Amino acid sequence: MLSEYVPILVFLGLAILMSVFVLLASKLLSFFLGVNKNNAEKLSPYECGFEAFEDARMKFDVRFYLVAILFIVLDLEVAFLFPWAVVFQKLGWASFIAMGLFLFLLLLGFVYEWKKGALEWE
Repeated sequence: MLSEYVPILVFLGLAILMSVFVLLASKLLSFFLGVNKNNAEKLSPYECGFEAFEDARMKFDVRFYLVAILFIVLDLEVAFLFPWAVVFQKLGWASFIAMGLFLFLLLLGFVYEWKKGALEWE
């Protein structure tokens, strides 16, 4: 029984060794071959080159959060719907009803965001 896990352990060992090797090689190459020219713009706290307009702790409009929720809802739908569709014929009616319930709950989330105005930009 333990012999069945040997290929997995060998694969994990090789993956760890290759990861460490690539990390060390990149560090050594960047140390010897990398160009490090620091200037005032590169060392400034803002990458865009100019100072910030307002305080970083300002409040965001709630629509940004609602759009993020909508993205998560649609992302979850795709993540669960695709594998289900691949094996749909083997699962039967119970899985069809369960997926229908899942899609109905996602539709409720979409309608909630629509009613809250997350899809309307002014």
